[in-house]
Amino acid sequence: MSKVILQDLFYIILLIVLSIPLGIYINQVMMGQKVFLTRMLKPVEGAIYRLMGVRDDEEMAPKKYAFSVIVFSLLGFVFVFAILILQNVLPFNPEHRSSISWDLAFNTAISFVTNTNWQAYSGETTLSYLSQSIALTVQNFLSAAIGIAVLYALIRGFVGKQQSTLGNFWKDITRIILYVLIPLSIILAVILVSQGVVQSLSSYKEVTMLSDGTVQTIPLGPAASQIAIKQLGTNGGGFFGANSAYPFENPTALSNLLQLLSILLIPAALCVSFGKAVKDSKQGRSVYAVMLIIFIVSLAAVSVSEMYTAPSYTGVAVSGNIEGKEIIHGIGTSSLWGTATTAASNGSVNSMHDSYTPLSGMIYLFLMQIGEVVFGGVGSGLYGMLAFVMLTVFIAGLMVGRTPEYLGKKVAPYDMKMVCLIVLTPPLLTLIGTAAAVLHPSVTSWLTNSGAHGFSEILYAFSSMGNNNGSAFGGYSANNIFTNVLGGIIMLLVRYIPILAVIFLAGNLAKKKQVAASEGTLSTVNGMFIGLLLAIILIIGALSFLPSLALGPISDYFTTMK
Repeated sequence: MSKVILQDLFYIILLIVLSIPLGIYINQVMMGQKVFLTRMLKPVEGAIYRLMGVRDDEEMAPKKYAFSVIVFSLLGFVFVFAILILQNVLPFNPEHRSSISWDLAFNTAISFVTNTNWQAYSGETTLSYLSQSIALTVQNFLSAAIGIAVLYALIRGFVGKQQSTLGNFWKDITRIILYVLIPLSIILAVILVSQGVVQSLSSYKEVTMLSDGTVQTIPLGPAASQIAIKQLGTNGGGFFGANSAYPFENPTALSNLLQLLSILLIPAALCVSFGKAVKDSKQGRSVYAVMLIIFIVSLAAVSVSEMYTAPSYTGVAVSGNIEGKEIIHGIGTSSLWGTATTAASNGSVNSMHDSYTPLSGMIYLFLMQIGEVVFGGVGSGLYGMLAFVMLTVFIAGLMVGRTPEYLGKKVAPYDMKMVCLIVLTPPLLTLIGTAAAVLHPSVTSWLTNSGAHGFSEILYAFSSMGNNNGSAFGGYSANNIFTNVLGGIIMLLVRYIPILAVIFLAGNLAKKKQVAASEGTLSTVNGMFIGLLLAIILIIGALSFLPSLALGPISDYFTTMK
């Protein structure tokens, strides 16, 4: 256990150390300041604006910013859907993959456009190289950029003083992709290739096994380039069906560490960016602290559960729950990855979550169900957390009979309506999807387990889709028309209802005057506020999901303990 603790401590320290300079850099990029890549990329940036026909100095009102987000995402959906439907007649298809069904294409296109990356298929047996690279990998960049752009629209709402604009959406996503996502992805992809991750356009290879002389097909493809951005952009998904548990996606301890760092790196760095942007680093640190506290407690709970609450077997040398885990990663690293991928809306896995103990499964479920605000998706995690911050400020204001304020802006009823949309949309759609699936007459044929564990499989699937996570618990056969269509609609709504609410919240905040802090202003950077914010997040999550968790993993635990 001591080795696991040291490993986790090393990871957290490394994450914090790397996130600080990256957060400062991201803020410089988004504020239009010169960075070390400016001289090389400025001409490229200008050429992109000319190609798109937009002016980089044009400011957008909230409605125009929101319209741009929706239209851009809609075009992305149509593009991905068309490629998936037509992949059998398109080039770069060496294995001659046929087109996929309309419902799976609908679900997959929405999944990647919304930064969910939920997959009801195995990539190596279903998709062509063109579909994997031009459709899915491109959306990994674009969906991540949208999340950060919307976050900065909200930040401009906080720092703006009686203004009616929120910046330029096209400039925001261009700078994010060009200066942040592409350079980081190139660096990570090159290192992953050096570790043995596949990057090829060759057709699959057949090799003869030395052990018994049988012939095995080895899948290839442009995997490293997709894996790099899937982790950095908290997209998740997998080039291969087994995801990052597959040796061609994650072959070594170093590749595992780098991918683990990539999952949380940008979401953590954005906390630093937020503090710099609002000119009060303590605000960023307080949010960062809340995220770290929930993450560390969750990680400790999962690690202890996997090592000490699993059934023991006579004659087995390895202690703890090793089922569903790769031996090279072990229990400690697998627990760390599972906690990171469900805390962030990443969804990649290096072990099978269905094989974890019921208590660990409950932690993974709850991390998603509180709205993916513990680091969460790039951009989306932080603007979700800021919605909880405003809710906490509002509740604290009610308790003392004072008009709530945050960052010098008074929180009005309209603001709270938008906050409620951000906070309550994910749990509502998650529970509606779960209830609909449970009531479906064919649901038992989609499950590999019955009873409480079977319900956990359904709950996990819709918690993953309903919070734009994308990870799979396993045991639930999701490739059917009902789940593909319902899941696609849920992923769409749970992504864009909060996004629109954030943009209009930002527009309303930007119009307000800045109010000077007084002696009665609630501090949002001290320990008391951090504790109150933690309590609000946990209470909202418990009120929303405790009954369903009692029917699923909690009941599963007591059933297993018999």
